[in-house]
Amino acid sequence: MSSVVVVGAGPAGLAAAAAAARAGRDVLLIDAESRRGGQYHRQDLLDTTERFPLPPGVEHLAETVVWAVEPGRRLHLLTGPADGPGRRRRTVDAAALVIAPGAHDRVLPFPGWTLPGVYTAGAAQAMAKGQRVAVGRRVLVAGTGPFLLPVARAVLGAGAEVAAVLEANRPRWHTEPRGLAAGLAKAPELLGYLRTLAKHRVPYRTRTAVIAAHGADRLESVTTARLDERWRVRPGTERELEVDALCVGHGFTPRLELAVAAGCALSGGFVSVDPAQRTSVPGVYAAGEVTGIGGADLAAAEGAVAGLAAAGAPVPPRLLRRVRSLRRFAAALDRVHPVGDGWREWLTDDTLICRCEEVPYRALRAAAPGARALRLTSRAGLGLCQGRTCGAAVADLCGLPGDAFARRPIAAPVRLGELIDEENE
Repeated sequence: MSSVVVVGAGPAGLAAAAAAARAGRDVLLIDAESRRGGQYHRQDLLDTTERFPLPPGVEHLAETVVWAVEPGRRLHLLTGPADGPGRRRRTVDAAALVIAPGAHDRVLPFPGWTLPGVYTAGAAQAMAKGQRVAVGRRVLVAGTGPFLLPVARAVLGAGAEVAAVLEANRPRWHTEPRGLAAGLAKAPELLGYLRTLAKHRVPYRTRTAVIAAHGADRLESVTTARLDERWRVRPGTERELEVDALCVGHGFTPRLELAVAAGCALSGGFVSVDPAQRTSVPGVYAAGEVTGIGGADLAAAEGAVAGLAAAGAPVPPRLLRRVRSLRRFAAALDRVHPVGDGWREWLTDDTLICRCEEVPYRALRAAAPGARALRLTSRAGLGLCQGRTCGAAVADLCGLPGDAFARRPIAAPVRLGELIDEENE
């Protein structure tokens, strides 16, 4: 039995593994990527420097997915390239389990969002940071949230022109003085992004969104519009803008599959934890974006708390205070970047909501109520991504809980042959 098992090698997982190891426990760190750091610390493919050395006592399983979790903290793993043959099977029993898989982009659907040339903000950043590849020559960045700024900088750094950054909200920072004061250390980072936009003469427009994308075989232009506070289009403000790539993001969706499979209670679409990052399941801890979207600094602080608690070590009060402070900052950011309900008015009957199964908006409106019935009658969320891309939008449009698509007995793509017991092969 492994002492402490940590799933995820992003900021939260790395901090948890290091804290548990320094507390004297053996640690198994599992991550699907070949290199540590997660999306936030993604490195250039040509950069072979190991930026995140691990302390003694940590075993790192790279290119390893946890495809199932059983009660009692038993994990089923597959190790090897996802598209390669002969992935190795392994079963691990954890004395303590820290779940820190992070989150993925949330994108609200709109007419034309499935055209080639439309990217999630995270995908565009990953290509720019990891491969030095720009998603286009003339790129528009749109959506809501502070993540749009580093995405724009990454795209500029890859050599593309950024036509504009469109923020759907008008952030009212003055309404959150206490929460934003907790994030003053981030001010130089914000100023750096703004200087980059100014240097390249990139407009930053608030209360503006992309409401449609156009093109024959790929993206050629977009329709932008001014919005009211609920994100409803202000009539007469529609404009067409020629671009060959669009990076869009409306926040993040936590990766809840493993936590749900482990039986962890949720609250508000996130894993519910106590001050020591303990979940409702004994011996299972959670840290990072699965407990609330808050960025790398909060994820690392929560990870350190979870690692110490999982190792049975005391958690310093100053670390708990840091977590509380960073959570106030994250909550303030969330309040100044809300997702308005008026985005539904951007949709047409033919707008695809589930792109994998090509389910249009009209089919969702005609589907039977309830998560299971809706999936069976419309097939929304039953495609290759299993609702990871469309789940949040489908839930929002159909009045379902935000975690309606999080329950998956198989948490990661697995070949049928890999499910066969070796004894029967």
